[in-house]
Amino acid sequence: MTTFLVAAFLIVHGLLHIGVWTAPQRPDKASPFDPGHSRALAASHVLPSLARGTALALAWYTAVVYAVAGAGVLAGSEWWPTAAVVAAGVGLVLKAVWFDPWLSVGVLLDVGVIVAVACTWPASAY
Repeated sequence: MTTFLVAAFLIVHGLLHIGVWTAPQRPDKASPFDPGHSRALAASHVLPSLARGTALALAWYTAVVYAVAGAGVLAGSEWWPTAAVVAAGVGLVLKAVWFDPWLSVGVLLDVGVIVAVACTWPASAY
């Protein structure tokens, strides 16, 4: 049961990246954050369209790697922790470069994945 819950968490967390980062931007309503705006990239004079495309690519990559990690948990593979740490690391880079307080929960979840893998928790998933 624990193995299923770990796999479900990894897959759902990955899918949430797609939903959050690809949500349509409505001009008549303020969005929680804009994937096309990064203070770090704006300071480097990166165009908003390039910033948005990069954010979406990183979000999709993070989602796919989280899904692969979740599938690895279900398959009982030995490599799933590596995939989970890679996904969490890319997710943290994504949230750091395009930082918005609205993404703070995602930061905590990504850090939690890294800590859980470092502590080999839950043991039944290994």
